[in-house]
Amino acid sequence: MKAVGAKRVVGMNVGAAVIAADNSGARIARLVGKKKYKGTKGRQMSFAVGDWVKITVRKGLPEMKGQLFDAVIIRQKKPYRRLTGERIGFEDNAVVLLKDDKGNPKGTMIKGAVAREVIERWPHIAKIASIIS
Repeated sequence: MKAVGAKRVVGMNVGAAVIAADNSGARIARLVGKKKYKGTKGRQMSFAVGDWVKITVRKGLPEMKGQLFDAVIIRQKKPYRRLTGERIGFEDNAVVLLKDDKGNPKGTMIKGAVAREVIERWPHIAKIASIIS
């Protein structure tokens, strides 16, 4: 995985509700874990834009509810600083569901903007992104 070109500020914790911004069938999901995370005992995981996370679907298609999926965080409310000096924060927290370990998205389109840091790290998501900010 490529490094992110920004000072990453953690914006979400375990249990945060996020919007599924693609057309995979999920609408609202909950963050439950982070892939490839090595932590300390007793420390709670935190998530930032561009992270590969595990989610459970809370609202969406009936066959998807309660299922565990991999996803990538594409937007976060908490403002973070880019290397150019600008600060950016979005109006919601959003994820895109993945269908395999290579980073291929489950849906075919993304609703809303995608952070530039995600595009650097996940090129398959960049192909279906409509707005990059």
